[in-house]
Amino acid sequence: MKKEIQIDGAKIQDLTSLYKEFNDKLMPNEDWELGESLDALDDLLYGGFGEINGNEAIRLVWTDFERMKEFFGYDFTLNFYQNKLKYPEIFNKDLIKNSIDELQNGNGKTYFEIILEIIESHSNIELVTK
Repeated sequence: MKKEIQIDGAKIQDLTSLYKEFNDKLMPNEDWELGESLDALDDLLYGGFGEINGNEAIRLVWTDFERMKEFFGYDFTLNFYQNKLKYPEIFNKDLIKNSIDELQNGNGKTYFEIILEIIESHSNIELVTK
């Protein structure tokens, strides 16, 4: 039987609340929190800490999915990348500009599509959308 974890999209209003929901549901007993990072989310889904024990089978139920898909879509993603350009000492400016170009040309992925790609890369996790 798969362990079920529910992500409540109604609680998500921005990037901070997205990661708060991930922390609340996937790491409730940890004494530290996941940062607002796609790489960190990917690491979390590998298991070993938080609610996922190694490669255990997980049924991840994500409610209010369509609203999340729209919210973290093109406009959010473009703004996300443009904000990173303000910090060239931290982020790879050329990589970010390339990501913006791909997005604007219709070839890039939205933030939400990247999240879905990360989830799908973990074969032990079944995503159920509602």
